[in-house]
Amino acid sequence: ISYVLGHSNNNKLVFRTLDQAITILKEDEHPLIHSDRGYQYTTHGFMRKIEKANMIHSMSRVGKCIDNGPMESFWGTLKCEKYYL
Repeated sequence: ISYVLGHSNNNKLVFRTLDQAITILKEDEHPLIHSDRGYQYTTHGFMRKIEKANMIHSMSRVGKCIDNGPMESFWGTLKCEKYYL
C-alpha cells in the first residue's frame, strides 16, 4: 500500500508510512499490517492509528522469532527483485 524510505527505522518513519497507507484506504478496506515487535510498532500511538483505520495488526508472538520468518523472506525477495537486479 505504501512505503517511505529513511536512514533509520524510527517513529517518524513508521508513522509517515502508516499515515500514507491510511489516506488511500477505501472505507470498506481493512488490510492486514504485519510488523515485528520493535518499539515503533508497539506504541499506543501506533496501535491507536491502526485501530482507528480498522486495520488488522499481525505481529509475531513474544519469544517466537520464527513467526516472523515468512515475512522476512518476502522482504528479502522484494529487495532482490526490485533493487539488486
